[in-house]
Amino acid sequence: MYQEERLLNILEYLNKNGSMSVHTICEMFEVSRDTARRDIVELIKQGAAVRSRGGISLPVLKNTIKNYRERLEAYSDEKKNIAKRALEFIEEGKHYFFDVSTTVSFLAQYVNKEITVFTHSLDNIEILSQKKDVHIYSTGGSLNKNNRFFYSPDCLNYISGIKFDTAFLGAAAITEEGIFYADEEDAYIKRGVSQNASKVIILADLEKFNKVSYFKGLNWDEVDMFITDTMPTDKFIRIMEEKGIQLVTIDK
Repeated sequence: MYQEERLLNILEYLNKNGSMSVHTICEMFEVSRDTARRDIVELIKQGAAVRSRGGISLPVLKNTIKNYRERLEAYSDEKKNIAKRALEFIEEGKHYFFDVSTTVSFLAQYVNKEITVFTHSLDNIEILSQKKDVHIYSTGGSLNKNNRFFYSPDCLNYISGIKFDTAFLGAAAITEEGIFYADEEDAYIKRGVSQNASKVIILADLEKFNKVSYFKGLNWDEVDMFITDTMPTDKFIRIMEEKGIQLVTIDK
């Protein structure tokens, strides 16, 4: 079980019982006391729990906690299937960028080849650290706690010095104008990565098409491939054909 799954289960236990000891975490998830303490530190850092004698307890529920829980619970079969389809485009020995989207985090879970991955995602670092054949590099910076990615102005200079074979990116919204994201810093990172990647692949389920978000990350002509669950509308198919973008769905 990955740390995120444990944290969600711990939060559910806290909501029912109000508090939880280190001993209970160890027994419930069959983990060491060190692992239990790391989970406690993470929940306290997220503001989802407060330290109590021998463990943790639940604070007054805040919107940030709800957002954290909702994000963990928002996994869908469509996103998992998109990630599995994306596995076909990963080759042994190549260098990749994995971004902060939930769908890309599933790709991180499923990948099983010896590759090098650069990422600004806290979740990807946690997942990939358990894979002995994957070499991981973090872009570094301060942590955006809501959306769990690292950012600093210097990370763009760092990214500009790296050549990625493929960048796997998510999307908050896909419109006729391009690919948009919820965080300005995240959009900057994606823009920098796309300029240094031989191939840019967007992983996005159908609901992202025609949604609205705040910060533009990529133009259509910076994308090489879309992997999605269902064929988008004719409008988007025409744009992809005009730009020479390959469209891949999970069933073909």
